Amino acid sequence: MCRHRGLTTAPLGEGEPVTAPRTPDGSDPPAHATLRKSLGVLDGFAIAASSTAATSSIGIGLGVTAGAVGLHLPIIMLLAFLPVLGIAGAYSRLNRVEPNMGSGYVWVGRSLSPWLGFLVGWIGIVSTIVFLAYTTTVTGSALLQLAGEAGLHTLAGLPLDPDSTAQSTALGIVVLIAVTLTAITGTRSAATLQKYLLVFEYAVLLGFCGYGLFAGPHPFSLDWINPFTIPSGQQLAQGLLLSVFCYWGFESTFSVTEEIRDPEDASRAGLITLFTMLGLFLLGSFAFQRVLTLNELTGHGAQGLTYLGDRLADQPLAALPLVALTFSAVASLQSGVIPTVRGMFAMGRDRTLGPFWTRVSPRYGTPAAGTVAVGCVAAAIAVASLLIPKVGDLVLASVNAIGVVVALYYALTALAAAARFRGALRESPSEALRAVVLPVVSAVVLLGLGGYLCWTFYLSADHFEISPDNGWFMLFCPAVMLLSGVGAAAWAKWARKSPYFVTGISVAPDPIGGAGRAPGPA
Repeated sequence: MCRHRGLTTAPLGEGEPVTAPRTPDGSDPPAHATLRKSLGVLDGFAIAASSTAATSSIGIGLGVTAGAVGLHLPIIMLLAFLPVLGIAGAYSRLNRVEPNMGSGYVWVGRSLSPWLGFLVGWIGIVSTIVFLAYTTTVTGSALLQLAGEAGLHTLAGLPLDPDSTAQSTALGIVVLIAVTLTAITGTRSAATLQKYLLVFEYAVLLGFCGYGLFAGPHPFSLDWINPFTIPSGQQLAQGLLLSVFCYWGFESTFSVTEEIRDPEDASRAGLITLFTMLGLFLLGSFAFQRVLTLNELTGHGAQGLTYLGDRLADQPLAALPLVALTFSAVASLQSGVIPTVRGMFAMGRDRTLGPFWTRVSPRYGTPAAGTVAVGCVAAAIAVASLLIPKVGDLVLASVNAIGVVVALYYALTALAAAARFRGALRESPSEALRAVVLPVVSAVVLLGLGGYLCWTFYLSADHFEISPDNGWFMLFCPAVMLLSGVGAAAWAKWARKSPYFVTGISVAPDPIGGAGRAPGPA
């Protein structure tokens, strides 16, 4: 690859260099501001691990998933890990030859189609903003639970209810404002804060789940690792998609790849994050099923980790899992803001989004204005979610919707990698397997899961109702995300006249350098 006045010579499927597109009048695209390179592999891991939010996924997601698959959490977490591992391999290979904060948006646009690439970028933005909105509420709920543990049950005569969406959202928005301001000051400072939070969270998880694994009253059962005893294909598909959602976020490290000193560190951080999550999820799954019954698992929703702590210890030790859950929610709010804004920065410099998103603060070296805007949008969606009165129902609706669209953009990115490195099919069988076969199989699995689940949602209802129990509503949410992306893509192509839609090639400068680098099997 080469750099010259903001142009990029970048690799395609068979290794031929392609120059980045000019603007419609034939001139070179404008130079864009760059972000400061200040991160290492541990910083990338902190951002990705905080975005994946193992503590929140264990404390909340396990109960939601158990509602679909019963006492099969360990095997469902392991099965979901396999296609995600194939996706992670695709991300790592693509990042080696083209490190770009736009990640899937750039790679899919180049290798498959600019329309699909834009859709991947749009899905990533919208799904993360929805995640920020419901995590805002979860954060407020965790703080209200902490207040209750401290003996504060009323405030100015108002009974405090951690399952109240209104109360949780109001308190969570205060936290969202705080973490948004922190994210503005720099990715390094945000990553440093997240590292300290992660150390505490993981110490609590390992302590309580490790103790529960041996002290739980319910005996181990081989049925826990037998997927064939899950009652139906729909429950299996929903459980797998919910589990894929739990791993979602490992790719956040690639969104800051242009701020990492060595792009290889982004790939290392992503894979370290993924295997760390697998270990924690398996530990949490076995521990929860050793300590809690199925009714206890599914009945406590957003308070699942708190209930586990109460079963295993007395106060004040019993409050530690709740503190860890609160820290996890705060960290995931902050880490959710960071990759979303970076994705919009990448799209803004390609003119698929407006120039507002490419403004970099001269003081902090971050897209400060865009960070504030994303925080405001997430807060507005959190307020709109008051239509769903219970926190547990809000979490279920959000997770299902995000799970479907995440499966789609993971699959498209994996297919882009297979297309990009198809030359590996002429190399050794091991290279062909890693570079092409595994990404394609992973993509097919995720597309099949998402498509099957959407079909079951459609068949499960005969009317529309705003409820996580209504299949048409569950189908409506991801449909809105996708259709809004098609509309935004059309506006970018014909109104903004973005050169990205000519070739799908980003105008970002190449952090690697080196003329005409071919993307052979990496």
